[in-house]
Amino acid sequence: MKTGRRTVAVATLVGALAFSVLNAPAAHAADTGITVSDIVINDGKPIVAGTSKVVEPPIRFNIALPPGYSTDDPFRYDAFPFLYRGSITTAADTGENFIGPGSYICYEKDSKHARCEGNLYIDPHPSQEHVDSNSDATTWKVGVSLRLFKADGGLKAAERETRSMTAQLKRAAKATTNASPEPVTKGKPITVTGKLTRANWSTKKYGAYSGRTVSLQFRAKGTDTFKTVKKATTSSTGGLKTTVTASVDGSYRWVYFGNSTTGVATSAADYVDVR
Repeated sequence: MKTGRRTVAVATLVGALAFSVLNAPAAHAADTGITVSDIVINDGKPIVAGTSKVVEPPIRFNIALPPGYSTDDPFRYDAFPFLYRGSITTAADTGENFIGPGSYICYEKDSKHARCEGNLYIDPHPSQEHVDSNSDATTWKVGVSLRLFKADGGLKAAERETRSMTAQLKRAAKATTNASPEPVTKGKPITVTGKLTRANWSTKKYGAYSGRTVSLQFRAKGTDTFKTVKKATTSSTGGLKTTVTASVDGSYRWVYFGNSTTGVATSAADYVDVR
């Protein structure tokens, strides 16, 4: 709990529950009067997902309640943002092309306003439909689910709002580096190899990423900064290879800076002793 603010609502919405919360009967599809504003998803950065690890991008948003409702009674309402592709109705009703919150918590600002924060929930597992196709690496739209409840717990009104903002979802990439020989004589060539792969959401494996320009970076011993010294293009198998001249002790790494569908990849550094 944050100092000076009281918890007003806590929700955990994972898997099927996340989209079933949105499935309000058509008869209740009415204006709730709830306002959700100042939505921030993943701190404004692209969301990157691999093939197995659950990804939980942070979300933040504000809630303003209509007349007759108070933050003192958090069980009378709920509201949260979600991501979707295609039709908002189809995504929310079926869970396909839908990414909802894993959990969030709200803190009271006053009787009508709350500040909420939590995370979205993306599970690449084949049993889920969050990222089951490489076409999911694209721009997703932002929607909002809003619900009001009666004093007896029954649903009073529910709606889904579309928003003009978007979020970018990208496939994770990986890079490796090997520099040899080790040690090496000063003035002699060092061969630096590696490989670039990226997540295939259809097969749930990492595959070769060919035709990509990747930067070879070097950090001299005793310094803190890597600097680009050369660039190379990946082969049909994702392979990388280039040579540099040995001058001082230091570490080499490959860095791929990503694109509109693929995240950044930075390999582990390989240290070379120059004698």
